[in-house]
Formats: sequence, structure tokens, C-alpha cells
Amino acid sequence: MNEVKSPKKPLVYYYTIVLILLLVFNFVAMPWISEHQIKEVDYNTFIDMVDKGEVSAVEIQEQNNRILFKGDEKSGKIYKTAMVSDDDLVSRLLKAGVSTTGEEIEQTSALVSILGWLLPIIIFVALGQYMSRKMMDKMGGGNSMMFNMGRSNARIYVKSAEGIKFSDVAGEDEAKENLSEIVDYLHDPGKYKEIGASMPKGILLVGPPGTGKTMLAKAVAGEADVPFFSMSGSEFVEMFVGMGASKVRDLFKQAKEKAPCIVFIDEIDAIGKKRDGQLGGNDEREQTLNQLLTEMDGFESNNGVIILAATNRPESLDPALTRPGRFDRRVPVELPDLKGREEILKVHARKIKISEDVDFGKIARMASGASGAELANIVNEAALRAVRDGRRFATQADLEESIEVVIAGYEKKNAIMTDHEKHIVAYHEIGHALVAAKQTNSAPVQKITIVPRTSGALGYTMQVEEGNHYLMSKEEIENKIATFTGGRAAEEVAFGSVTTGASNDIEQATKLARAMITRYGMSEDFDMVAMETVTNQYLGGDTSLACSAETQAQIDRQVIALVKKQHDKAVKILTDNRKKLDELAKFLYEKETITGEEFMKILNK
Repeated sequence: MNEVKSPKKPLVYYYTIVLILLLVFNFVAMPWISEHQIKEVDYNTFIDMVDKGEVSAVEIQEQNNRILFKGDEKSGKIYKTAMVSDDDLVSRLLKAGVSTTGEEIEQTSALVSILGWLLPIIIFVALGQYMSRKMMDKMGGGNSMMFNMGRSNARIYVKSAEGIKFSDVAGEDEAKENLSEIVDYLHDPGKYKEIGASMPKGILLVGPPGTGKTMLAKAVAGEADVPFFSMSGSEFVEMFVGMGASKVRDLFKQAKEKAPCIVFIDEIDAIGKKRDGQLGGNDEREQTLNQLLTEMDGFESNNGVIILAATNRPESLDPALTRPGRFDRRVPVELPDLKGREEILKVHARKIKISEDVDFGKIARMASGASGAELANIVNEAALRAVRDGRRFATQADLEESIEVVIAGYEKKNAIMTDHEKHIVAYHEIGHALVAAKQTNSAPVQKITIVPRTSGALGYTMQVEEGNHYLMSKEEIENKIATFTGGRAAEEVAFGSVTTGASNDIEQATKLARAMITRYGMSEDFDMVAMETVTNQYLGGDTSLACSAETQAQIDRQVIALVKKQHDKAVKILTDNRKKLDELAKFLYEKETITGEEFMKILNK
């Protein structure tokens, strides 16, 4: 269970507490202490002491009906007695030479005076020590900052943190095969040295987010049963220049002492970016990178220390870091294929109670393009849905609904559309499905719905590929563009007007058409010339044009012509099948959600 930490209090809070304590001490404690240090005697004793010369000063407090008097200078004690009607008192005091000048007798003893000075100093010194220790703990990770500065704070596991093995990682068979060789070397290095082979010093795991790079590194540690150092790239970056390099040295020093071992650096691009040499660069990051380069392939050998690193941006890494001798092997951890998705679903399904008749193959086809993390989320969403419905296990319907939740969000139960809007959305979605069904190379329709979702979609048409699909022909891409335009085309055919509901369709169709011309070489005018380059392929795939302004204008014209041609094709398909369009739209309007089987039954009737 995670510790719930109380919010940190500001510095003024502590000083306010100190001020209150001092006020209480001065106005409550000091008078109480002073009052209890005065010795009370009767009036006769007071007179005897005056007569014997044992009184040095007297203060008559008529308002308090008492007499304060101080003993002789030798004792310095203070006494008090009750006032008594005595006309001879003043003359007796004068005769005895006792001072009655009216000056107040000091009631505070030396001890009280010392406490009045020392206590505030002690409190402020203690507060300063406490605040100093808190600041050091905050900056130094529990110990003094000066002692911890420059030391590696890598987490060390004898085994993987969660006991993960290769059997717990599915859908990445090629990556596991590459990494299992490392595990075998750590278990039995002799057979590799016998033939003269040496293991790679570094292995770089690259791929999109959520594909399991960190989990694979933990699985390697779990299988190898060797010390495992885990650290994020951003943890090397410090406020003071040179501290990151010191952390790298300390990390490798610890690793050499525990060799054979594995050092895992997550998100290595935080310190491994290309050095551009420009003024105003990041000196701290570059010094850290230089130290990492030296440790990985310097004069000293790192026998038994294997470096694993993960990144989503391999193209941004410095070439000196990715060359052979440092990171000798690059292991792609891509999005899983159909078989991989099915295996991943089964692995995560072991963690929940699930119905025996679940078809994981169908779920895997519906979740095309999902990463391992997204598939884990789909399984978890299915379990949560089963709990909400009061069932003790998840079903096929739960898994299918959870895919829709991940793709389009939850159903908006309170969203109320007018009848006219509902008719438009029904025609729009049937337009997509009908154009897809009438083209030979389009994926079959799985589900059509006009129930609004929290993502903002008023409805959607789900198409499911039958199997793995690695290549797309020019005709298939054109058919896909026509399917995207089918929703807008249905609005035009049925209502003679258009709405804003096709905004996402337009974006997707334009992106595909532009990719055909600029990247896939499917334009007769440009032939096999790449007009566009892709950067950050694992993080969205941003593109940038690399051509003249005149060529860009020509590309724009061809994109417009291509989309318009497919739009016209969609309009023709729907016009030729207007009767089926009306029948299917009416059926969807009444049912709100229909399956692919129901759709095809009406279409083929």
C-alpha cells in the first residue's frame, strides 16, 4: 500500500509556532515561576527580621494587600506577607535603615533570567537544525546532500522487481530470442569464450510506447538471476555540472563489483541525444554522455557487465553511442501481430476470472494495432465492467465492449440527439459500411452503432481484418479512402446537404492520399521519388516535406484530385444502392447498434 504523505508545511508555520511558545513562556510560565519562588511568611516574622536587620528593601503593594521584602544582600531571597494595620511600620523601617523608596523588588531569580535568555536561543537553534536537516534530506535523498552528491541512485534488484520471466512476456518472440542469448551467456560464458565469441556490450530496445521494452529488461534479469541495476536516463541529469558524469562513474563502479550483472537505462535518449556542438548547448548532458561512452568502451573492460537500454526515439541518439562496441545490437520491440495480440490477451487473462467460451482470436482481430499495454488495459476494463454488472467473471461481451471503450470511450447515456440528427448519423455510418461492403478489398464490417461516445464520436463503424495484413496495394488504399468518404457521401445522397460529422473522416482520407503521393511512390507524375520524410516513427510519425514550393502545390492538386475521385466513387456506389441504404439506415435508426451479421443479412436479402 502506498504511503499517504501529509502536505508539506511552509516555513512561516514553524516560526509562528516558535513565536506562540515564546509568548506563552513570557506571559504565563515566567510569572508562574516567579510567583512560586517567593517565600510567604507571617507578619510577626517580617517584624522580627526587620528588627534583626535581615531585610534590605520593602515594597508595599496596597492594591494586592501584601508586602514584598528582600532579605539581606547575602541571601537575596524575596519574601511576602499580608498587610496588617500597623501605624508604627514606617517608623520601624526607617529606624532599621530599610529602603522604602517605592522601587519594585525584582521578582525574577537568576535561574529564571537565564532561562528567559537561553530558551529562545535554544528554540531557534533547534528549528534551524531541523529545517537544515529537512533540506538536506530533500536534496540528498535521505543523507546529507554533500555526501550523496554525485552518487548513483540506481535501484538494485537481485531478481526482477516483480519476478517476471520470459513466459510472462508474450507477442515478442524475436526480441525474446535475441535476449535469451544474453541470459545463456550469463549462465555459461565458457562455451562462448571457447569459440572466441564475446557478448554484445550493449543492447538497445527500440519501439513504440507500451510494447513491453521495460518488461523485457526485467524478464532478462528474472531469467538470468543476476544483479540488476535499473535507472532512468533523466536521473543522471543534475543541477550542478559534472554530477551526472559522477553518477555514471559510480553506477559502473558498483556494476563491476557485482559482475556479472545487468545495467538497465530506461529512456536513454534523455542523456544520449546527438551532440550538435552549438553554443548554448547542454553541457551537463554532454558531459554525462561522454562519461557513458567512456565507461562502455574505454580503456577499461567491463567484463560481465551488460547494458540494456530502451528508447522510443532511436534516431535522436548520438552515433557514437549506437556504434558497434557500445550498443552492438538493436532489438526492435514492435506492435504485436495477430498471433502476438492473442498470446498477450491470454497472458493478461490469467490474472482475472474469465468465461471459458471467450474467443481470444476474435478479440485480437478487433484490437488491430493495439500495443501490449493497451491490450492489458482492455482485459482490465473487461474485468471492471463485469464487476459493475454484478458478475463474478468477464465474458466475451465484456472484452468486446472494453475494446470500444479504449477506442471511442464510454457510452454517453445522457446524450440526447434530435430525431433529425439521429437520422443523419444513421445514414452517415451506413454510408461507411455500405461503401466498404461493396468494394472487394475492404475489411468486413463487425459492428455499426449510433450511440454517442465520450470521445465525441456520435457513432462509428468497426471493420475487422481477417488476418495479418503487412502490405497494402494501391487499389486497397484507394478503397479505404472511398470508405472514409462514404459517410459524407451518404449525407449528400440522402439529404442533399452536409454536416460537420465527417471532420475526422476527411483528415484520415487526406492523410492517406498524401502518403500515397509523397511516400509510397503511387503517383504517375513523381514516380518513385520520396517527397516527404518521417521523423519519430514510434511517436506518431511526424512528417516534413522536402521539395520546392512548386512541387508542393502540385502535390496538393493531386491529393485533392485523388480524394475527389474516391468521393465520387462512394457517391455512385450509394446512389446505385439507394434502396439498401434507406433500409439499412432505418434499421440502424431503430436498433441503434447492429452487428456485421445483421448488416450483411439485410444487404444480401
